[in-house]
Amino acid sequence: MRVLLSTYGSRGDVEPMVALAVRLQELGAEVRCCAPPDEEFKELSARARVPLVPFPKPWRSWERPPSAEERRQRVADFIDAQHATVADAAAGCDVIVATAMSQFVGSSVAEKLGIPYRYVLFCPDVLDGLGGRGFDELFGEPVNAHRATIGLPPVGDVGRFMFTTRPLLAADPILAPWPGHERFDVMQTGAWILPDERPLPAGLLRFLDAGDPPVYLGFGSMRTVDADTTRAAVEAIRAQGRRALVGRGWAGLTLVDDRDDCFVTGDVNQQELFTRVAAVVHHGGAGTTTTAARAGAPQVVVPQGGDQIYWGGRVAALGIGAAHDAPVPSAASLSAALTTALSPRIRARATAVAAEVGTGGAMRAARLMLAHPARSASQASKVV
Repeated sequence: MRVLLSTYGSRGDVEPMVALAVRLQELGAEVRCCAPPDEEFKELSARARVPLVPFPKPWRSWERPPSAEERRQRVADFIDAQHATVADAAAGCDVIVATAMSQFVGSSVAEKLGIPYRYVLFCPDVLDGLGGRGFDELFGEPVNAHRATIGLPPVGDVGRFMFTTRPLLAADPILAPWPGHERFDVMQTGAWILPDERPLPAGLLRFLDAGDPPVYLGFGSMRTVDADTTRAAVEAIRAQGRRALVGRGWAGLTLVDDRDDCFVTGDVNQQELFTRVAAVVHHGGAGTTTTAARAGAPQVVVPQGGDQIYWGGRVAALGIGAAHDAPVPSAASLSAALTTALSPRIRARATAVAAEVGTGGAMRAARLMLAHPARSASQASKVV
């Protein structure tokens, strides 16, 4: 079986698809993955030995999230940035599996080729539109304009066009239980986790060994976090009597002074690192939340928008950390959240939940895909 995986997004969108690709290959499938050409995604795919078909435009080239007024044009731009690559890569494939911004092109390419199409969610809280506006209003115009250019009829239910009536939910059922939905019959597989066997760098190990476990601070691919937020966070960590370990991330976070109680690190094995920290302060991406939960590390989620608000709520509801109520913390507000997260009660609960979080989601999904092919996209389009 030949499978095309397509994702246009950040690390949290690419790494799970690579994890799925690895499991599909183990089961004998031929897999290729369309993803942004950012250097870290190339390295990730090469390390996992997954063939990468790069899109022309890096994900980092999108300078900022669109405003509400810019959203339709951004969707059209996303389509232009992907369609030719996906259409070429899909030739000869038996199924297309899409996620992230590939939701705008995957189904149309599959329909044009007459092959099955599946969509993957990494968070259950994304099927109801945005900001109270439905998918038809948000995306109908650019999606249907593009379909007209490739000889396909318009769709009248853009949500089902993008997600299908039975999307996969690649999230752990303990961390993100499926609540049910009248329009979608979701199949929850568990999170798609790519094992990371990289050793931690020598300098980072020396810092970890030089004192008590530090608090990790990192915002992943969020590029709007500034030096003031870093400074406030480090002050909050120090107010708790803790050392700070700063993840550079896409915002390029740096040290706020030359004191030896702080250390900055780049891309490292977080699966290993988070077992050695006192807490993880982060933006609330699905991948970071799951990695910290698996490691038993208490969390403070400072959501910057989107599904990160959902993950912050889940961390608080599960009792494995705290959720900050604004994207820009002060030293005082973050220190208060850390007081909660660093308590013995939260640490004990985080340890207990870690033992319940599963690791077999990618293999479960791979077996499902190979045993039960989805309907073709052309058949699915008849229900929308």
